[in-house]
Amino acid sequence: MTKARENYREDVAGRANVEDTPELLAYYNDLERLDAGALWTVANKIEPWQPKSASVPVLWRYRDLRDHVLRSVDLVTPEKAGRRVIYLNNPGRQDVAAAVGWLYSGLQVMHPGETASAHAHSASALRFIMEGAGAYTIVDGHKMTLGANDFVLTPNGTWHEHGVAEDGAPCIWQDGLDIPLVNALEANFYAVHEDLRQVVGYPVNDSTAIWANPGLQPVGTDWGKPYSPLLKFEWGPTYEALQRYSRVTDGSPYDGVLMNYVNPLTGGPVMQTIGASMQLLRPGERTKAHRHTGSFIYQVAKGKGYSIIDGKRFDWQERDIFCVPSWAWHEHGNASESEDACLFTFNDLPVMQSLGLYREEAFGDNDGQQPLVA
Repeated sequence: MTKARENYREDVAGRANVEDTPELLAYYNDLERLDAGALWTVANKIEPWQPKSASVPVLWRYRDLRDHVLRSVDLVTPEKAGRRVIYLNNPGRQDVAAAVGWLYSGLQVMHPGETASAHAHSASALRFIMEGAGAYTIVDGHKMTLGANDFVLTPNGTWHEHGVAEDGAPCIWQDGLDIPLVNALEANFYAVHEDLRQVVGYPVNDSTAIWANPGLQPVGTDWGKPYSPLLKFEWGPTYEALQRYSRVTDGSPYDGVLMNYVNPLTGGPVMQTIGASMQLLRPGERTKAHRHTGSFIYQVAKGKGYSIIDGKRFDWQERDIFCVPSWAWHEHGNASESEDACLFTFNDLPVMQSLGLYREEAFGDNDGQQPLVA
């Protein structure tokens, strides 16, 4: 007996349009027993006219999550949990624990005096500090102290660990990784440091002292790694740079005043698979809508506003996190008429661009603004 199958026929020249017959259905069953299949039965599904993301736009409100994140401190220790993190689970990507596309995000909490064991993995990772005092990260022996809205890298293959100083305050930060991507490529490795702790082999914050000087490169330094030698990007200089830039530019009609975090040696992305940027929306500014390949996770670093994603409005405030799936229409607005707003984002654009898959399109109707859907 032949079984019914999904049929992805399209009555369009150049697309598969084969009508099922009993003989063909039996033929497909024969192929299935050989772990094979006829391309025309799935071609229109696996080669869509345009990207169809399984991810959906989501806004994770910090005020809703914060108490649950803090409660985990009473329920599990860093030693037992490995990393005490509440991850963000997109309804369309729950099978791979992704926040959007092939990107993972979670909120990690640590109390003063706590440390997480040193480890390394194939996934690239980043941290964006949300609140607290005394946080630090150690990457391959380089220790960095961290404050609110600081951005730190823990690149692919590096030994890294996190903690909060004894005299600090409870800290929460966002973790961003490409775990789903690396798993999809079946290339993920994980290792725990044999001593559980690293030796700090350099002066504290040496990465920033050496590499965070705009337009200046120290003589005699040697860096042959494929990621940025600048591992910590501080909030103060970042915000100052955005303000300076905003005074001499009209900005992007789609992103306001946008600046990328870059590898100071190459001007390229900070890591091979993850890019990051910070954008400023002037008081009352509303951008026009566009869409592009690549998945984005945003965190509100300053201010309040809204984003319209595929016609749905999401109102956000400081420390909220939201996502924009690949090829989703999106635009942003600053809800304040007197204060600016800043959005941090990390994304998979280095992958899109290196593989030649990046495409972008402007919303052409209604002066570039999307109509709202119910």
